[in-house]
Amino acid sequence: MLLCTFFFPEMLFWLKEEMAPQEFTRRLATVITHVDEIMQQEIRPLVAVDIIEQLHRQFAILSGGRGKDGAPIITFPEFVGFKHIPEEDFLNVMTYLTSVPSVEAASIGFIIIIDRRRDKWSSVKASLTRIAVAFPGNLQLIFILRPSRFIQRTFTDIGIKYYRDEFKMKVPIVMLNSVSDLHGYIDKSQLTEDLGGTLEYRHSQWINHRTAIENFALALKTTAQMLRTFGDCLATTELPRSVPSTEDLLMSHTKQRDKMQDELKLLGKQGATLLSCIREPATKSPTSKLNLNELDNVATMKRLLVQLDETEKAFSQFWSEHHLKLNQCLQLQHFEQNFCEVKLALGNLLAEQAECTDIGDSVTRVEQLLKEHKKLEGEGQEPLEKAQLLAVIGDQLIQNHHYAVDSIRPRCAELRHLCDDFINENKKKCDILEKSLELHRQLDKVSQWCEAGIYLLASQAVDKCHSREGVDIALNDIETFLGTVKEYQLPSPKEFYNQFELMLTLDVKVKAQKVLQKLSDVQEIFHKRQMSLMKLAARQTRPVQPVAPHPESSPKWVSPKISQPSTLAPCQKTSEEPYVETDLNSLEKEDDETKFEVKNEEIPESSHDGENPEPEQLEGSKNLSPSRRIIRDLLETEETYIKEIKNIIDGYILPMDFIWLKHLIPDVLQNNKDFLFGNIRELYEFHNRIFLKELEKCTKNPELLARCFLKRKEDLQIYFKYHKNLPRARAIWQECQDCTYFGVCQRQLGHSLPLFKYLRGPSQRLIKYQMLLKGLLDFESPADLEVDPGDLEGCSAKNGPKRMKDSAFSAELQQALAMMEDLIKSCELAVDLAAVTGCPDDIRKLGKVLMYGSFNVWAVHKDRYKMKDLIRFKPSQRQIYLFERGIVFCKIRMEPSDQGLSPHYIFKKSLKLMSLSIHQLGRGSSRKFEIANQNGLEKYILQAASKEIRDCWFSEISKLLMEQQNNTKDVYEDEDNGRQISSKSLGTFPVGQQL
Repeated sequence: MLLCTFFFPEMLFWLKEEMAPQEFTRRLATVITHVDEIMQQEIRPLVAVDIIEQLHRQFAILSGGRGKDGAPIITFPEFVGFKHIPEEDFLNVMTYLTSVPSVEAASIGFIIIIDRRRDKWSSVKASLTRIAVAFPGNLQLIFILRPSRFIQRTFTDIGIKYYRDEFKMKVPIVMLNSVSDLHGYIDKSQLTEDLGGTLEYRHSQWINHRTAIENFALALKTTAQMLRTFGDCLATTELPRSVPSTEDLLMSHTKQRDKMQDELKLLGKQGATLLSCIREPATKSPTSKLNLNELDNVATMKRLLVQLDETEKAFSQFWSEHHLKLNQCLQLQHFEQNFCEVKLALGNLLAEQAECTDIGDSVTRVEQLLKEHKKLEGEGQEPLEKAQLLAVIGDQLIQNHHYAVDSIRPRCAELRHLCDDFINENKKKCDILEKSLELHRQLDKVSQWCEAGIYLLASQAVDKCHSREGVDIALNDIETFLGTVKEYQLPSPKEFYNQFELMLTLDVKVKAQKVLQKLSDVQEIFHKRQMSLMKLAARQTRPVQPVAPHPESSPKWVSPKISQPSTLAPCQKTSEEPYVETDLNSLEKEDDETKFEVKNEEIPESSHDGENPEPEQLEGSKNLSPSRRIIRDLLETEETYIKEIKNIIDGYILPMDFIWLKHLIPDVLQNNKDFLFGNIRELYEFHNRIFLKELEKCTKNPELLARCFLKRKEDLQIYFKYHKNLPRARAIWQECQDCTYFGVCQRQLGHSLPLFKYLRGPSQRLIKYQMLLKGLLDFESPADLEVDPGDLEGCSAKNGPKRMKDSAFSAELQQALAMMEDLIKSCELAVDLAAVTGCPDDIRKLGKVLMYGSFNVWAVHKDRYKMKDLIRFKPSQRQIYLFERGIVFCKIRMEPSDQGLSPHYIFKKSLKLMSLSIHQLGRGSSRKFEIANQNGLEKYILQAASKEIRDCWFSEISKLLMEQQNNTKDVYEDEDNGRQISSKSLGTFPVGQQL
């Protein structure tokens, strides 16, 4: 299917313009900045993981205590080897600890407590020296707990006084003798237990919390950076130009988005878990409170979670917009693709619609055109509904503020315009055809009325007009008939032309002129007949010589030209047109002259065999080769066959609708007329319109003859339908053959044989085809058909033309002959099956009929009889049908018919092949075989007419059983694959037949 691909440059530009992630990038950059600010990474880019070992040594801690003014307290607990700590480690720990408190708290200044109660003056000096050199924060006050030993305390006092200036401390240094002195400066609640306070502090827990918070902040920062990169990638992605590529891109982006969304959700869960862990001490005991250090951690986590929430909101908003635009892009591409498909389909329909300009030249033709029009209208419903639905979808896209509104709106308008064009053209064409149908029905009514009037005038016996009573009867018949003008609604020429002037093509106008002229002539004849009869009634002066109309000159009541296309010339009176003299003595002459447009009727094909051909025809036949004479015979008999079917239609079927003949038709015939004649109209249309024209082409190209039959193989199946109905038609005929209507029709047509003899004409025609094909197969090839007969006179039999069996033409003729023989057998079998009464409805489930024939049958039950006792029982004669999946037994009963006794079949039993087995019998049973059900309780012995028939049936049933056991496909699906058994080997037994 051709698909249009539309690409709009403004689409890509619009998406890049609207979906540019500047705002998204800005918001994510703000989040990253805030995270750095919260963690103070911009000032001191250190995290606990980087100095985890130094922190675990615990030579300095940030316990969370505060001075009275809120200054953070850093404690240097007793630590052996403090002076051996590397300068870098000391600086990193100090830098990290001073970055933990908030900026506000750090700006107040730090309070340092140096606990050296168990240490020496040297340790005090080293601590002060390092603090003075490497402490990165603001100092507010330093408390030193002196060594507890006397000598070290003395050294400390002296050293402080002596080295105060060397330390270059700008903050006070307070020397304390004990922790009780310290309590005077700092509240116990802000001091740890080793300093005599009540502040709970666990260094490992503090490190874990700090590490977790920093890891969370780092993960949040990394995620924000990934989202920003993802946004930049989406912004720079160029949109594809096809639906599959767009769908793939949307799926890929959606997968990446889902992955990012999962990471955000996981990060949120981790943050919530960490926050609950920090708050855990306060939640376990109502009396427990978080220290300032823990409160700072809680505040930090809350701020980080706020940034995470901002990240999620920014990403969700960005993705919603991006996803919407991608979906709109995909919707537009789907819309454009469907638009092209629907437009192409509607365009083809409109083109096909425009080609249908014929308005018909007969009722049959117009009805056929109406069927074709309805078919075209039905074919257009699906694309029409698709187009209307697509226009509604386009309107919805416009209402949803699609970015390509300017592209969608004109296409919706175009779709509606195409739909309106198709609907309007359909309605216009339908109106024209209905008007044409009405026109031709009017013309047919006029023709029928005219023919019926001619029949009435021709059937009025002149010998009955010698009395006043006879004249009155004739006048009354004429007045009654003329009264049917209103019933038939026959128009005047002026009314007719006013009503159908726009519909009249040149050919139809000529036909209408002739029909209306005929109407005028018939009315004039009736007027003259009335005048003559009235004069006769008034005068009654002399007897009238009785002269009846000649039966052979009796006109048909339905013109044979009604159902055929005609090119009529304007009606002009000729010597054959009727006229009426007012003199009573001219009545006989008048009866003979009411025969306009009447042709001699044809009789069955067999009646022409004895006719003597013209001398010219005999002379011409001598100059033709045998093959050409066969082809000419085929054409001549085909034309005769078509005329005979036409006579049946015009002489028997159409008059059944005449009001003045209704009383002659019994109810049984009226209710079953369709079954009496079957599909004979279908036969006539096929042969008259199609087959005859194709056969005529074979006169110049004889090699086309076999192809003609093979080409129409499926069309010729109408004969199967005809023969399937034939037994029912015979039954109706036997019941109604003595009715007056058939006698009137037979006399009117001049037929010497009753109707049913003519209804058997299709059967005879098939046999004629078979004979002609056989005859043609026995003569020369197509190349020899062109040889002058004079050139063949000197040829000996030995050196004569090659047989057609060696040519491609011969092969085609053999195929055509085989096809015709199969068709004849199918028709014979159709008649047989139609004659079977009592068949269940599900017999069709058994498949096609493959073989059938008459057998002697013994039914044996294993529990009651023995095989040796078969001789005691008289067999039953049964007609047996072998189907693809079963066997049917029918009782044979001979009943009288018009051809003597004929067989009639009654359904008795059917067996499925799946449940059967088949066996050959022993010596002395060359014509018998046995079939039994699988349990062996019920058996049937079948005796055929000959050993060959027995072998054929046994082989065929065995083959079917084997195929069904192997669950293989039917080998009889195609009739060319069906098993064909020659009639030579089986006598008159028909085998291999397919329905």
